[in-house]
Amino acid sequence: MSESINRRHFIGNSAAGTAAVGLGLSSLKAIAASSPNEKVVIGVMGLSRGAALAAGFAKQPNVEVKYLCDIDSNRIPALSKRIEETSGKAPAGITDFRRILDDKSVDALICAAPNHWHAPATILGCSAGKNVYVEKPCSHNPREGELMVQAARKHNRAVQMGSQRRSGGGWQQAIQKLHEGAIGRIYLVRSWYASARGSIGTGKPADVPAHVDYDLWQGPAPRRAYLDNVVHYNWHWRWHWGNGELGNNGVHTLDLCRWGLNVDFPTRVTSSGGRYHWQDDQETPDTHTVCFEFGDKGQISWQGLSCNKHRAGFITFYGDNGTVDIDSNGSYIQYDKGDKVVGEEKAASRGDDEHIANFVAAIRNDKPLELNSEIEKGHRSTLLCHLGNIAQRTGTTLNCDPTNGHILDNEEAVALWGREYEPGWEPKV
Repeated sequence: MSESINRRHFIGNSAAGTAAVGLGLSSLKAIAASSPNEKVVIGVMGLSRGAALAAGFAKQPNVEVKYLCDIDSNRIPALSKRIEETSGKAPAGITDFRRILDDKSVDALICAAPNHWHAPATILGCSAGKNVYVEKPCSHNPREGELMVQAARKHNRAVQMGSQRRSGGGWQQAIQKLHEGAIGRIYLVRSWYASARGSIGTGKPADVPAHVDYDLWQGPAPRRAYLDNVVHYNWHWRWHWGNGELGNNGVHTLDLCRWGLNVDFPTRVTSSGGRYHWQDDQETPDTHTVCFEFGDKGQISWQGLSCNKHRAGFITFYGDNGTVDIDSNGSYIQYDKGDKVVGEEKAASRGDDEHIANFVAAIRNDKPLELNSEIEKGHRSTLLCHLGNIAQRTGTTLNCDPTNGHILDNEEAVALWGREYEPGWEPKV
């Protein structure tokens, strides 16, 4: 977008912009359609989760998906055709995301590559003048999250983490009720995740497929030989590239727990669990329970089961005057102190399209902080996942600075605050 377009107020002043987001996707579309010349151009990096994001952006008024990028060239043609059917224009298919950064017509990078790419790509994107929509978890380690916030501020870019429930109407209503004291003072939040994942087996050295650029897939991560059971998904369960189930799915619920409890950084973190179900190459827990204490403000717990789909719920808030259960879409039930139902609300959607619309509106407004999951919020929620994993990996209780989440008096744990990088790929702000 040109400087003159950047500086226009697409929705209006700050208050009007916030109100428009609250109106939902249909109202945002109507407002966007009234400004047909203010096109937002994007490029999508990583076409697993990125396929759904590309389709979501293509549905937005006046948004052009100009590039589809993946290190696996086989992923591009079918998605390109799908986007063309939606928007009337086929995106360019590329394997190197740096072409997106070099194109001055592109307003935003959509980063849905593996976790080890999230921070380096975001920082490079901000440095190139791009706004960034980055998937969760926003970083591979705590230090990267801090650098992402610095990059967004230095370059005045809109950086949104893909915790889409922050934009869901049901969630917004439920959290508002909690903050208004619907169940009194909240002192405990419990959350769960469950799946039925199979074994990843034992990887064998293999030739890299011709359609895969494995060197670029590794990017900022120090080089390791290609194994036949890592790319495309099982990297999640290896610390070198991923963050386990806690980072993969726990970040969604922990973000909402932190929002509802209205806290930032924990004072103490404990973890227990292990790899109990399968004996294979997975390094991260398949059974995991983490507790986060926030001084006298209360506690958050997360229980993750990778290999058993039964779970107690999604998120439950406990207060001194009642309880609220909220499901994954944002529908909720409120109970009084006697556990009697006193309120119930059904949510229309979890917020995927609304989250994208919020990001596009922030770009058009040139108001990078008017995001429902702005990178500073995203970092603080992702940090809970990192701290839980660090506590698990070290087998220690973490005591943390409540002003920034930094680990206190634990050299072994502090050593995991950052990571080493492949030479030439070190993130720099």
